[in-house]
Amino acid sequence: MRFRYHQLIPNFYLQENPNHPNTIISDALLDELNDFIAYLDFAGVSYSKLNDEFKKEWEIDWDNVIILKYFMSEDILKMEPSREKCKLEDAEFQEVGKKTFEVADFLRKNGFSADLVNPLDDRISLRAIAMQSNDAVITRNNMCMFKEGLNLGLFMIHTSIENLPFKQENDMQWVKDYCSTCGVCIDRCPENAFDDDEKVLRKVCTAHREGCSICINYCPFYKRGYDKVKKRYLRMKK
Repeated sequence: MRFRYHQLIPNFYLQENPNHPNTIISDALLDELNDFIAYLDFAGVSYSKLNDEFKKEWEIDWDNVIILKYFMSEDILKMEPSREKCKLEDAEFQEVGKKTFEVADFLRKNGFSADLVNPLDDRISLRAIAMQSNDAVITRNNMCMFKEGLNLGLFMIHTSIENLPFKQENDMQWVKDYCSTCGVCIDRCPENAFDDDEKVLRKVCTAHREGCSICINYCPFYKRGYDKVKKRYLRMKK
């Protein structure tokens, strides 16, 4: 498993997938969907349209993905790595996962197919799917960041809806340049989990087995937020 301290989420579907699913969602129903997602306290939603090359690479046959983002608890993030921290992170993961089934049931009830992408399946990269959305970047500490924040967990639903508001261009590419001038995550890493090229050594990093989140806690994008860091970056470039 990718997340070694997470447990499988039970099946909470209450609706069956339709036999002949719809493929087009109206603006009104999309607004209703987004309102429902916000009501469930998700931090935001993005959409990925997977290209043919990507689907072939990952051996999947679906195209359209709804990305549900949730804020990981700040209190938990600030804890030292421990078994208790891992248990709390998994409890949060399970709670949000259950809400994701509610979003899938909403879509099924309205005539669309909707299935959760298993977040614990190593055969599928959630980060790679996130990057297909043109709504995220990979930071220097190897985190997948959206504008909502760095401290985000992800759940995904693949659906029959073909006309979701997919982004065509990624306007966050400047983050890579900013990260190259920073290096706080490298300096603060207690495990020295970066190689000579300043890439994260996943076998050394303890984030996915002990819950370490020190690099998140010290990252400017977490401490100050995306918009403030972007303003600082633009001033630097003048």
